[in-house]
Amino acid sequence: MEQTQQQTSIETGPQRIRVVSHPIFPDDPIVNTTKLPGANETAASFQFDQEDHTLGNALRFMIMKNPEVELCGYSIPHPSEAKMNLRIQTYEGTTVYDALEKGLDDLMDLCDVVTTTFTDARDDFAASMDAQ
Repeated sequence: MEQTQQQTSIETGPQRIRVVSHPIFPDDPIVNTTKLPGANETAASFQFDQEDHTLGNALRFMIMKNPEVELCGYSIPHPSEAKMNLRIQTYEGTTVYDALEKGLDDLMDLCDVVTTTFTDARDDFAASMDAQ
């Protein structure tokens, strides 16, 4: 099984951020997010469109594993809205954008490991059932 290496790139504008990492459609953003007011290089809040606890908790966990991150938390403003807010604060020497990019890359790498492990176990099981 051939694995394609995905890299996250974060394109920043005045308020909108496009997270691009799709190997087939690189011009289509995987995640659309807005940088909320009051941000600086070491502390910022982002609002992710069409996301919920699934991405929020996993991304928060991966970002907090970075020793250069002081705080990371997420919230869902209202259950009827498909929006997720993420707050990142970093120590001096790194930016919130670097921490977000690293968190997304680490999460994609973790998903690749889970997919590979599952696929291998499924194939081994199928082979053992065929041998019987």
